[in-house]
Amino acid sequence: MLDKLKSNIELWELFTKLEEYEPQLLDQYQRFPYYLSKHRCVLEPQVSAFLVENGLKVNYPDNKKFAVCLTHDIDDVNFPIVSISKKVIKTLSQHQLGKSMAEAMSSFINLLLSTVDKKRNPARNLTRIMDLENKYGAKSSFYFLLSDETTRFGGCKIERLKKDLKTIVDAGWEVGLHGGFKAYIDLDEMKKTKKRLENVIGKEVIGYRNHYLLFKVPTTWELLKEAGFKYDTTFGYADCVGFRNGMCHPFQPFNLKTNRYIDIWEIPLNIMDTTFDTYMKFDKQTSWEITKRLIDTVERYKGVITILWHNIYMFGEMGEFYEKILRYCHEKNAWMTSAGEIYEYSGRKALEQ
Repeated sequence: MLDKLKSNIELWELFTKLEEYEPQLLDQYQRFPYYLSKHRCVLEPQVSAFLVENGLKVNYPDNKKFAVCLTHDIDDVNFPIVSISKKVIKTLSQHQLGKSMAEAMSSFINLLLSTVDKKRNPARNLTRIMDLENKYGAKSSFYFLLSDETTRFGGCKIERLKKDLKTIVDAGWEVGLHGGFKAYIDLDEMKKTKKRLENVIGKEVIGYRNHYLLFKVPTTWELLKEAGFKYDTTFGYADCVGFRNGMCHPFQPFNLKTNRYIDIWEIPLNIMDTTFDTYMKFDKQTSWEITKRLIDTVERYKGVITILWHNIYMFGEMGEFYEKILRYCHEKNAWMTSAGEIYEYSGRKALEQ
């Protein structure tokens, strides 16, 4: 089916991301951002649309209309000091001194409480996330960043979270690896952290997402294949929501250097919680309208929309936003599940070539 794309040069270049092979510029974290891309229709899955128009047929369990891949990057399970500090500084810059002092005091008290009583720690909220998703008949994937000397911020001392991880796995949710800051180009680091996580959970880890959404086309895919991963779900822009290579379906990447498909599945990322306010600078209403548009678009093509919500954004307005996504997709009869289940079903069954 994908071979038909080769007859459409523009779409083939978009699908394979030719422009990312030898980029002239990258952002401060060495990522290829949307603002440097020549493909500007990021809110439309042009490649998936072409494939559907040319006979791609997709089916999901229980006759669900489309799929929602729910994911969480767990950078840390300790109190989010960095996030709170940023919030207080922002409030101070807006001259809301009384409010910022109250927030600072509240944060300080909560920090002390969470140090003494781990159950009060708002970042160690994995079971609460599961309870919320279960309310809407959903499951998700948790990608854990393992602490070591290369971790830029946070990182989990994963051996201390064995009970938490067992709870996740036993309930049918997924545990995956959140690769470190430089892991996306380091095979040894991928293998080492994969093995370390597997030793803790007692089963194979098949899914991956890199920290900061760092990714190098096609190198990262090839390394992930060599490391033994079955799928990746890093491939999305940090600075813009949408469809990075025009796909709203899982796909096997094509390596233009070797002229062959890579034996790994990509479940492309479409929406990250911090993209709207940190990068796009949108208010909550605008953010919701775009989110709704993307969900409706994926439904139209019977695709998969992948959502990334960090555990430290699962309370307050951001937590309410996430639940709004769950509620809306539940009402639309979507299959809301983990990336692992998307891989097992879509990668092997749903795409009829």
